[in-house]
This record gives sequence, C-alpha cells and structure tokens, in this order.
Amino acid sequence: MARMTGPQDKLLITVAPTGAETTKEACPQLPTTLEELVDTARRCQHAGAAMVHVHIRDAEHRPTLDLGRLRDTVTALRESTDLVVQLSTGGSVHDPLSDRLKVLEAEPDSCSLTMGTTNFGDDVFSNPWPFITELYRLTQEREVVPEFELFDLGHVASLHRLLDKHGLPYGGRVHVDLVMGVPGAMPGTADALVAAVGALPDAVTSWSATGIGRSTLAVALAALAKGGHLRVGMEDVLTLAKGVPVQHNDQLVSRAAALGELAQRVPMTPDEARDLLQVKRQG
Repeated sequence: MARMTGPQDKLLITVAPTGAETTKEACPQLPTTLEELVDTARRCQHAGAAMVHVHIRDAEHRPTLDLGRLRDTVTALRESTDLVVQLSTGGSVHDPLSDRLKVLEAEPDSCSLTMGTTNFGDDVFSNPWPFITELYRLTQEREVVPEFELFDLGHVASLHRLLDKHGLPYGGRVHVDLVMGVPGAMPGTADALVAAVGALPDAVTSWSATGIGRSTLAVALAALAKGGHLRVGMEDVLTLAKGVPVQHNDQLVSRAAALGELAQRVPMTPDEARDLLQVKRQG
C-alpha cells in the first residue's frame, strides 16, 4: 500500500484549465491565450488550487509545444501566481516524442509523465517504454518533479518497473494522478479507483484522481473517501451538470474545495504543495 506523506486534513487541488482536445470554437470560454490562462490561474488559486497543469495553444488556439511559448507561460504564471507550475509532456496525441522531451527545457516546477500507451477515444496516446525512461532520466537530471499519470492498471505495473530500475524522482517523493474515464482506458468508477490505489507501489507518497466527463463527481468522491487529492478543470469536464456548461475553471476548483470541506479536508496552499511534492524552490 502506498505510503502517504503530509497532513491528511489537507487537500491538494490541481487545476487543468485547457487541455489539448477541446477547440476554442466549440468552447469559447476555454482559456487558450496567455492572458486568459494567467487570469484563470489567479482565479483558481483564489478558489483553492495549489498547482496548475498546463497545456498551451498557438495564435490560432491550436495545441502547441512551442518552446518559446512554454517558457513565456512558465514565467508569466510565476510572476502572477504562487501556483506550482506543471507542464504537460503529453501535449496532444499527435505531437512527436522528440518535441515532448523538449518541454523540460522550459524549466517547470513539475511535469506530467504518463506511464504507458493507451487508447484515447478514436486516437492512440503513445508512450513507449524507451520514451518513458528517457523522459524520467531527464526529470532527474533537470530537477523537475514528475507527476506520474496512470490511465490504466498496466500503467501502475509500469510505475513499479520504472522505480525499481531507475530509483526515486528528484525530491524523493512519488506523486501520481489516476486519470479515469477516458474512452479506452480504465473506467471512472469507485471500484477501479480502489483497485488502482491498492496496486500502487509502496514508494508512492501522494496521489490524486481525475474523472473525465460525467465520471468527474464519482471519481472525486471516491478519491476523497480514500484519502486522495483532486485534479479538476476544463481539460477534463465542460459541464457542471447535464445541460449546465462550465463558464470558468474556478467553478470546478470551488466545487472541489466544497467537496473537500465536507470530507473535513482544507485546500493546501501552494507552499504546502511544494512541501508535499518537494518541488525545487525558485531563487
């Protein structure tokens, strides 16, 4: 069973405001410009978020891994918020592996690290083992804290293998996020969450869960019941209820904080999240 660290009355809320799948045309309120992203991050920190999981878009609102834009985004978020800045190394399912490795050159506090290939709706999200190990070694060398994203139970097994072969990440803490409810991956159910958490390596010190689409609330409630943390945001869900669209990411963060309050969990501050994850302090 995973070994948890940090006060168990605290709740790490991560916001994933944009993602790479939803278009600006389909969802005009999606934050896709740098200004929109920074404003979203400020509002979400005020609502209770301590970390932001970042995908960026180009001038035409299309997903991009442009290194200059990534660097500008990290800088702007650090200047305008106290949030832990986590860059996605997944990008979109169409991004080449070489571009995804370069994300670390933007010097984020943290990055996502997906532990295996998975079906992703009509597409395939490719994460071959050599890519996983190369990205992991880069996080260790560049002192970036990875968040291991697990879409399936096979990814849990891969995490065991990675830690056994390559040791602990920078900072010595192992934080994972269970991404649940993606079509083609593990379902967003309490049973699946319990199975995944029960199979985590002993080295895991904290974990969160993400429910995609209509599984959002079921996953959040199950995660709180098991002592986990939460990731929410418009990357993962675009409605608050059937027929009720999300207008701003801070609505989802506020709802997560309210659910945490019912479970007697207080949102972590960004500094508390840095302590939990052992993120490198900026000079």
